[in-house]
Amino acid sequence: MSITRRQSLKAFATASIPAEAMAARVRPVFGIRLVVLDVGGTIVEERGDVPKALTTALSHHGIESSADEIRRRRGASKREIVRYFVEKQSPPGPARDRLIAAIYDEFSSILIEAYRSVPPIVGAESAIQQIRRDGYQLAATTGFDRAITTSIFQRLNWERYFAATICSDDVAQGRPSPFMLFHAMEAARVDNVAEVMAVGDTPLDLQAGTNAGLHAVVGVLSGAATAETLRREPHTHILPTVASLPALLRSRV
Repeated sequence: MSITRRQSLKAFATASIPAEAMAARVRPVFGIRLVVLDVGGTIVEERGDVPKALTTALSHHGIESSADEIRRRRGASKREIVRYFVEKQSPPGPARDRLIAAIYDEFSSILIEAYRSVPPIVGAESAIQQIRRDGYQLAATTGFDRAITTSIFQRLNWERYFAATICSDDVAQGRPSPFMLFHAMEAARVDNVAEVMAVGDTPLDLQAGTNAGLHAVVGVLSGAATAETLRREPHTHILPTVASLPALLRSRV
């Protein structure tokens, strides 16, 4: 993408979406066919459950962590976050691997229980339904593993909307690597990165979309990061929440 074109996209990101765009005939933004949504903080509320569960599970096994280090890794594979802290404080070997597994299992159990009551982002389900009605495919990518992701999507009855849900345990490397996005494209049978939009609430979400070479990389302010933090990363748009996404997809940019 040229610098001029990316600058024009960033300018649009900070502008309000015209009211008439809502009534406009559906027209894919830049030829987008597939919209890939992050989960926690993007379509499901971020209440602080993830850092709390990580801190609790790590401390139960004698591993220290800091809120700042966890914050910087938001959006990454949760198993890799556990591994990061354990490897800093435990010598290599089979015992360390068992410790990582035990901590992660406890984290997963705590989080599954917590997410039994976590609501969607306000307007997220309506946005998801509208995006599907407008003819786009949807996929989800997440730093959660399959068990946690399934518990969320089954409770909300959202599996029917998505061509794929790609989890951190589906790839060798999670965000900021682009591999979850590529798996989503594969599942949706979309070949061209110029036809894909990624949406997320963390710097790592935006970095993954940029590393994948996607034509649209959208940050939302409903989760872990501030507008200032997200705007430091390469992006094409910043929106208040995913509820604004149908209007963006209908706009004539």
